[in-house]
Amino acid sequence: MKIIVDQRERNLELINALHENGVEVEIKTIPVGDYILSDRICVERKTVSDFESSIINGRLFEQLDKLKQTYEFPLVLIEGNVSEFRLNLNAIMGAVVSIYVEYRIQTLFCFDVFDTANTIKTIAEHEQRTEKRMPSLKGSARAYTNDEFKEYIIGNLPGIGPKLARMLLIKFKTIKNIANSSAAELEKVEKIGKKKSRRVHEIFTEEYAAHDESYQN
Repeated sequence: MKIIVDQRERNLELINALHENGVEVEIKTIPVGDYILSDRICVERKTVSDFESSIINGRLFEQLDKLKQTYEFPLVLIEGNVSEFRLNLNAIMGAVVSIYVEYRIQTLFCFDVFDTANTIKTIAEHEQRTEKRMPSLKGSARAYTNDEFKEYIIGNLPGIGPKLARMLLIKFKTIKNIANSSAAELEKVEKIGKKKSRRVHEIFTEEYAAHDESYQN
């Protein structure tokens, strides 16, 4: 068996555990994800703290969007003790539910690097020995359409995500129309609500408040 590991994800303890499980590891630069197990399965591995940080800064859903567009069956693997989460457990489980509902991506929980190595090995074994599907690097040359860029821009607004982004674009047709809409108009889109509509409206209409002298003429 062989898996492709992103060169930025060089956890030596985990790589050694994979080697001990009989897995050949090939280090490459991967455009999306951390571990490629077949031509259709790519794993985004996050420690408990990584997962929390990616929820807070919004990067998680950007990564998921790219994963889903590139691999047929992407997976999110969270490694560590769930008792170490600093966020409310309801917030964590809400994110996990959103990952499945919005992206149809499964989330796996592993206790430590050894559990992670065994899980990765088991999935790779099924894919490569049973299904005869070998790891395949994808995504490096993908060209995004204008519509995909529009979805990406709107989807990165607070609380929006890809599904609501598409709903807003279908309703208002252009990013300009969304930006020029009132909070009341935005609220008419299903699942936007008052809180999200106000926040989106504020982002598009409030003046930029930073006063870094390096940006001033």
